[in-house]
Amino acid sequence: MALIIEPAAERLPVKPLPTASRAVPALLGAVFFVLHAVLALREHARFRTTGYDLGIFGQAVRAYAEGRAPASEIRAATAPPGFAADAYPLLGDHFHPVLALLAPLYRLAPHVGTLLVAQAALVALAVYVLARTAQLHLPERKFAPLAIGTACGLGWGVQQLIGFDFHEVAFAVPLLALACRAFLDGRTRAAACWAAALLLVKEDLGATTAVFGLLLMRQDRRTGLLLAVGSAAGSVLIVYGVVPAFAPDGRYLYAGQVTGAYGLLDGWHVKVLTVLLLLAVTGGLVVRSPLALLLLPTLAWRFTSANPAHWEPGLHYSAVLVPVALAALVDALRRGVRLPLSVPVAVALLLLPAQPLASLATPGFWRESPREAAAREALALVPDGARVAASNSLAPHLTDRATVHLVADGALDRSPAVEWVVADRTDRWPAGAVGRVLRQAGERGWRVVRDEAGIVVLVRQRA
Repeated sequence: MALIIEPAAERLPVKPLPTASRAVPALLGAVFFVLHAVLALREHARFRTTGYDLGIFGQAVRAYAEGRAPASEIRAATAPPGFAADAYPLLGDHFHPVLALLAPLYRLAPHVGTLLVAQAALVALAVYVLARTAQLHLPERKFAPLAIGTACGLGWGVQQLIGFDFHEVAFAVPLLALACRAFLDGRTRAAACWAAALLLVKEDLGATTAVFGLLLMRQDRRTGLLLAVGSAAGSVLIVYGVVPAFAPDGRYLYAGQVTGAYGLLDGWHVKVLTVLLLLAVTGGLVVRSPLALLLLPTLAWRFTSANPAHWEPGLHYSAVLVPVALAALVDALRRGVRLPLSVPVAVALLLLPAQPLASLATPGFWRESPREAAAREALALVPDGARVAASNSLAPHLTDRATVHLVADGALDRSPAVEWVVADRTDRWPAGAVGRVLRQAGERGWRVVRDEAGIVVLVRQRA
């Protein structure tokens, strides 16, 4: 992307911002909070959430709420060779201490759905912040807050976040919106503080924070330099010091993720699509703001990853790009670049039929299938406090009241032993694991308690 960045001497002067009613931004935030929360909770009720990742994060937040370090029995299923403990220490996987903020909410409402509602609230906060930013910086364009806020709430990256479980990057969405707004306001210290908080969200955001520090140097050299150097040093400390200290094998698992079966030049048709969608939502104007530089670290690690899932527009990886792109659009428009505000909204609406929110208008989305009814009845058979191995789609429904492992190879050999198995025969991940574990349980004499609509419940026979 060719960025058009003004020299420091030509940057926009900081002007007193106009006052305006917060009603429209607040209303937009409320509307999208309801839409996203309803979508996420209904998807969970339909057993469309999974142990990877909602179950893992549910176990992490439950651990924080109980005063323990975050650990996950589900994550232990894919632990490095030689790992023998019951639960995998999650700070040895990714650095996301920000999850501790959800512990008080979880204590009040000890249900994994609390995480889904919190995620919807975090996105709603970003919608409000960006709509308010447009309102204050584009006062002559009355529909700016409505257009920018709607583009955020319907943004394909945001919808993919809401539509696929819960992820810690949900915290980064409002933090980036707040940091970008403070940058546009000329409040450099506030911008630096919001950006610095990204280091507590996930380790890969440290590069974004460092780039933000370089941008701030154009307004406040000392603050920007401190943020850039501090975040770079902090990232190195986290990746090579903190995470390995918690990791069972003493290393950062993802340090070699840029090596593997695929290389940098593979999958460019998918990577180009991701970039084109990012450009489309801003009418291409994202490159007319220096804020566009904040997109580069995320795109860089994704496009150099050996995992093809990181390249595409789907999943939750693009959520952090949405607030930056829309803030950059506001910046470009306030610099005098012309673009009808209908463009970002039109692009979001054009993509909507293929996005998760479209499910709300589908009659089948609200009807309970025989499989869902069977799953609900099967889960009710598992007693509270039990040690259970559950397949991927059933696991997050038990993490609030049981010790849950994933139905995976070796699940029946764990110590302490699991006493229950609840499995959906249609669960395909880990590949083939459900069939293998069920066959193994049958060979060992486990008793079948229930087998209906493909949902199987077994209990270990005591000697």
